[in-house]
Amino acid sequence: MKWTSTLLSSLPLLISLAAAAPSAPAAPGWRFDLKAERSGIVALEAIVVSPTLVIFFDRASDDPLQINNHSAWGALWNLETSTVKPLDVLTNSFCASGALLSNGTMASVGGDPRGFPGNPAIHPGNQGIRIFEPCASPTGDGCTLFEDPATLHLLEARWYPSSIRIFDGSLLIVGGTHVNENFYNLHPANSFEFFPPKESTPRPSAFLERSLPANLFPRIFALPDGKVFMVAGNQSIIYDIEANTERILPDIPNNVHVTNPIDGSAILLPLSPPDFVPEVLVCGGTQTDPIDPSLLSSQTPATTQCSRITLTEEGIAKGWEIEHMLEPRTMPELVHLPNGQVLIANGARSGFAAIKQVPDAIGNSNSDHAVLVPSLYTPDAPLGRRISNAGMPSSGIARVYHSSITLTPQGNFLIAGSNPNANTTVGPGIKFPSEFRVQTLDPPFMFVDRPKILSFPEKLAFNKTFTVPISVPLELTRPGAKVQVSLMDLGFSSHAFHSSARLVFMDATISRDRKSLTFTTPPNGRVFPPGPATVFLTIDDVTSEGAWVMMGSGNPPPTLE
Repeated sequence: MKWTSTLLSSLPLLISLAAAAPSAPAAPGWRFDLKAERSGIVALEAIVVSPTLVIFFDRASDDPLQINNHSAWGALWNLETSTVKPLDVLTNSFCASGALLSNGTMASVGGDPRGFPGNPAIHPGNQGIRIFEPCASPTGDGCTLFEDPATLHLLEARWYPSSIRIFDGSLLIVGGTHVNENFYNLHPANSFEFFPPKESTPRPSAFLERSLPANLFPRIFALPDGKVFMVAGNQSIIYDIEANTERILPDIPNNVHVTNPIDGSAILLPLSPPDFVPEVLVCGGTQTDPIDPSLLSSQTPATTQCSRITLTEEGIAKGWEIEHMLEPRTMPELVHLPNGQVLIANGARSGFAAIKQVPDAIGNSNSDHAVLVPSLYTPDAPLGRRISNAGMPSSGIARVYHSSITLTPQGNFLIAGSNPNANTTVGPGIKFPSEFRVQTLDPPFMFVDRPKILSFPEKLAFNKTFTVPISVPLELTRPGAKVQVSLMDLGFSSHAFHSSARLVFMDATISRDRKSLTFTTPPNGRVFPPGPATVFLTIDDVTSEGAWVMMGSGNPPPTLE
């Protein structure tokens, strides 16, 4: 009893000491970081072109960033300094697509045929091809775009096309419209072509004809056998480039449409050795028929639906598997993390893409109720438990129509743009203004000691094994730690779709002394189309900065000649 009474009499002192003791530091979480410098142009398109540089494109209009005494509509964003410099663009890049070629050249294709009052430098962009050669300068000094509309142009006029790098390192360019449309695709480019050109005429597409009128920016993916998976409207196919044939696949369930102006997003899930089985995830959009926009509303609910399909004979027979996001989203974007998860970001809970076609537009916006909190999708989690926003912060900035997001070589996400307006529209009382603020979304691993890839080859050959030096923090050296090495194309962000985005896991081991990493590259350019890539090392979900590398020979892609 004496011992018990002594203990009880000591309790107030123990409680007091416990209250005074410092608490353990909180584990780092996801953070949005607002940059001090503005983008200067609305970054409605974004592509990483070097370890330190991202190209932004906007429409040719009246953005505040100036070059040669007129508003710029291209810019280089420096990832190291978070600063911007203008790029001189000749043709109107509004609503174009693009990708990196096998030799590292960025090609931006298609665009808007219109000019803009007071900006006489603008040339029509709907057959435009804009070339940005590999830039050795970390700051972009001396690096410029090349254009020659008279001799370098698309075979067919294309506004709102999609493009991806394919197995020979060239671009497949899909769809679009011939003219400036208000909402639906009424003057369609129902065809495919290549850049560099390999044929003298475009290839007609029955799929694009069937998927009218809401089939702009088709969601397209190069599969590991060289074929191409495509989604437009609510329809899907596999297209065989070499045979020029299509295989019709099941429609997306529940009449959900997912291409502009009824935008969902889609992504090719990570490919893993040895079989590299392809799966595609499609999220968001709206459950509606493409009816007259005067009968639609900015308050029409978007869908929560995600649809997933495995592109094997068994998977195609099974069809689409349905799951649901935490909230409805139109115009979301799906982006890979190096550990294989997928970020779901941006978009709105209701409405549609495009500008002021619905009768109850919010200012000029056809959409409303911006979604500010991202979610994470974990592909290998059980169905119904794959999507979470636990610990995710709010961006505080609406990113709706004409916004962009991309993973960076540093391992975080660069987020910019948003402009459901016909020109630069800012000021008090505007719910969805032209947005020039730039943010990063920084994962928790940005705030802890990270693995480091100490050096890396400039080029990687296919189906070869390489060993590179690394350093591993002590806290990541537990036995049985999960090691992932991802080979990534960081893609081209435009209109709720990250074209060419790709993640291929490579078999890898870390040496017993934890000083070297050995990995085996993909077997061929069908699994990972030859061209620039970023390699990340992830240990227990802590990811290194990326190593920029040329996958393959670095030679230019084949041409008609």
